[in-house]
Amino acid sequence: MEITLAVVVAAAVIFFGALISTGNERQRKAIDGLREQVIMWAMQDLRIKREKLARDVHVDDPLGWFNQIAVKMSRMNFSLRLVEAIGELGVLVFASEDGLNRVVFSNTSPDELRRLKRSRNGKLSKYANNNPLFSLSSHATAYEISVLNGGVFFDLELPKAWKALTGKTLNSIECIWMYVT
Repeated sequence: MEITLAVVVAAAVIFFGALISTGNERQRKAIDGLREQVIMWAMQDLRIKREKLARDVHVDDPLGWFNQIAVKMSRMNFSLRLVEAIGELGVLVFASEDGLNRVVFSNTSPDELRRLKRSRNGKLSKYANNNPLFSLSSHATAYEISVLNGGVFFDLELPKAWKALTGKTLNSIECIWMYVT
């Protein structure tokens, strides 16, 4: 009788643990969905507020602009110099003036980069040998930059600065990733 009771109690504990775990996972997904909606709302709100000022946006010093963004995101003073610009891949590689750090700007997210590194047959595979994204260490710090943290005019200034350095245009980029090694 005691053994049966112990088994029933253990089964009930396991059952309720599974129920709680399932409920927590549903709540996590709902919270992630809300977070994404809040970010989209905030970005749209900023776009509406800045529409009048957007006509006067220009980037006189694209290298200085990227340096300013890098300093703002990482809180490290880099004094960047351009090393390589691969416009067709959406990659800009900078080195700090002292040569200690390398900063890579790309429209490829860390998750997408991990998938591409695993598969090697993605959109970057034909450039795998000379692609700076594949040579990033696993300890590289990644920063997502958008209008929420890069500045009110970030999405308007980014294509202009990018085109000035690469000669290529970015297609409707909402955010860009900065990797620091």
